[in-house]
Order: sequence, then structure tokens, then C-alpha cells
Amino acid sequence: MKANVGGIDRALRITLGIALLAMVVVLEGSARYLGLIGIVPLTTGLLRWCPAYTLFGLNTCPISQTR
Repeated sequence: MKANVGGIDRALRITLGIALLAMVVVLEGSARYLGLIGIVPLTTGLLRWCPAYTLFGLNTCPISQTR
């Protein structure tokens, strides 16, 4: 897996993922489980690899673009 998620994109994904996961703790009822969607951006941010970016040929990582 080549890195295809750049610095700003990575920071936004990690922040969004943590915020969505916080919904699991803050909200009540069945709506709280929507916060589990936060696992996806958090994981892609931490791994610096997004399968959707690969599928669509996108790349925001400046290091892997020069190789």
C-alpha cells in the first residue's frame, strides 16, 4: 500500500474520526451508533492510505507523487 493521504487531509480525517467516535459517548439511543462511522476516517488517516483514493486515482500525499 502506497501512501495516498497527505498531511492536511490526514489531520482532517483523524480529527473527524475522533469527533464522530465521540458521538458514541455523547449521544443517547440508536443515533449514537452512527458515530461508529468515525472508524473509517480515523483508520485511513492513521494508515495514510485510502482505498477510495486508489479507486479514483486520487493522491494528496506529496512524497508518494514524486516516486
